[in-house]
Amino acid sequence: MKKFFSMLVIVTMLFAIAGCSSGKATNTNNNAGETSKETTNNASAEKKTLKTIKVGFSQMENNGPWRIAETNSVKGEAEKRGVQLVYTDAQSDTAKQVSDVEDLIAQGVDYIILAPREYEGLAPALQSAKDAGIPVILIDREAKGEYLTLVVSDFIWEGQQAAVLLAEKTGGKANIVELTGTAGSSVAIDRANGFAEILKGYPDMKIISSQSADFSRAEGQKVMENIIQAKGKEITAVYAHNDEMAIGAIQALKAAGMQPGKDVLVISIDGQKDALKSIISGELFASIECSPFFGPIAFDIIERHLAGDEVEKKIINEDRIFTGENAEKFVDSAY
Repeated sequence: MKKFFSMLVIVTMLFAIAGCSSGKATNTNNNAGETSKETTNNASAEKKTLKTIKVGFSQMENNGPWRIAETNSVKGEAEKRGVQLVYTDAQSDTAKQVSDVEDLIAQGVDYIILAPREYEGLAPALQSAKDAGIPVILIDREAKGEYLTLVVSDFIWEGQQAAVLLAEKTGGKANIVELTGTAGSSVAIDRANGFAEILKGYPDMKIISSQSADFSRAEGQKVMENIIQAKGKEITAVYAHNDEMAIGAIQALKAAGMQPGKDVLVISIDGQKDALKSIISGELFASIECSPFFGPIAFDIIERHLAGDEVEKKIINEDRIFTGENAEKFVDSAY
């Protein structure tokens, strides 16, 4: 009997030890879980900086001096600040740009800098970015949808200034050919509306033809050639939504035996080097600046947003007007 009770005590002690060991192991696992959770929280709490994030840049196209200058500005600033940049070129195709943005989202970018080709057409891209929780910075044009901020020149003001300068130079009398930008783009719409608004006060200034040349020099020349065949010497002025189309129009006028700067006044927008040279030569009357240098401000915005600072919904660039009086002063610094 004594042996029986001794064995019973031993067995009871063994179960107690096993129970304590089991409980201790469980507690150890719980502590490990808490430690793992704490580590994860600390990692997620690490403050992001420009050098630790990935930024996507969706460019609508990369042809022509203005677009190339804009692309180089963003790429150059990213390199300067040590930012990992993923770049896409939609090659003037809206559907491709939507696909490009979706690809940037799939690559896990933290921000998207978007130069949209069209206002309505890029709405699906902005929706995809919103669904993924990725802030979008629109540069140079607006697009339909939600975004962090829009950085643009005042396109309406540009159109207004072109009309005011033309009215002053012509004494309020002109038969105008308008070469518009990409159909459906916010910039083309605003530049047309701003110009038309001023013309309301000048009944003798009429737009006798308005056609899109898609911001292209070659297309500007081609469209202008067709208009010259239809309107001929009736044309006294050309308002082009950008310098590239204006330079194409000048080439078409010269080929038709007309003298730009004398027979026909040509005015445009952008302020590129070739335009300023044309002003100096007397063929282009004036160009309203539209700066392509968005890189520094785009990354300033991202840095502010990362720091938790409030970002304005719309930021307007301050642009200048180039005429025969100041073109030589700025031609060497133009793009």
